[in-house]
Amino acid sequence: MKQLFILATLSTLLFSCSSTEETTQFEMATADKTVKLTGDDNSPLCSVHLELSYATEANGHKAEIINNIIEKRLLNMQNLTMQQAADSFANVYVANYKNLLPLYNQDLDNKKRLEWYNYHYILKTSTEQGYKNASVYHIYLDYYEGGAHGINQHLTINLENLTGRQLALSDIFVPGYEQRLSSRLQKALCSYVGVGNLQELKNQGYLYSMDMFPSENFILGEEAITFIYNPYEIAPYEKGSIELTLAYSELDDILKND
Repeated sequence: MKQLFILATLSTLLFSCSSTEETTQFEMATADKTVKLTGDDNSPLCSVHLELSYATEANGHKAEIINNIIEKRLLNMQNLTMQQAADSFANVYVANYKNLLPLYNQDLDNKKRLEWYNYHYILKTSTEQGYKNASVYHIYLDYYEGGAHGINQHLTINLENLTGRQLALSDIFVPGYEQRLSSRLQKALCSYVGVGNLQELKNQGYLYSMDMFPSENFILGEEAITFIYNPYEIAPYEKGSIELTLAYSELDDILKND
């Protein structure tokens, strides 16, 4: 009887340890930089503002893995502290902006084009706990580098809390999932737009020159996966960003067991 009690106690302890969810702790690094293109009072400006969440040292070795993923994806850098990477990116960005001065001087008589030289680059991030042992890293990018309009994007990185590695759709779905998932996403898009079929989607500008596809830009939520499509990916710019959510219960046949 005593042995059975010990075994039951050990079993309870093992279960509670294995079911404990891993978490990742984040802090924020910021950088701000504004420069004039010329020395004139009415000179166009370039402004850079960065808010970068990063994994703290309390996370151990996985912090290095996570932060390298973030730096490479967002700043094209690696193996720096996040503050160093943010400062370096801002300095390089405004330095490259100053190279526009010869073009600006050529356009001094074109008032419409002069507005194109007011650049900005705003990058903000946040994190949330995702499904079980995953964190979702949100990236909100707003930049303007001349032309008719700026660019706004919502990007994501899904991180495994245990190891720090980035999760891809191939980690979540069984091999050969693409066609079945694309079909369900197209159905979800029809519901989002309020139409009944592919031709009606095309009539409104969606999927006009491309097929539906599962975006690697997704949110691994607690009860569903949300796929994010930024402007131009499946619809014209004026349609904005599109988010399509599929509950895990709708995906049982193509989800991996783990």
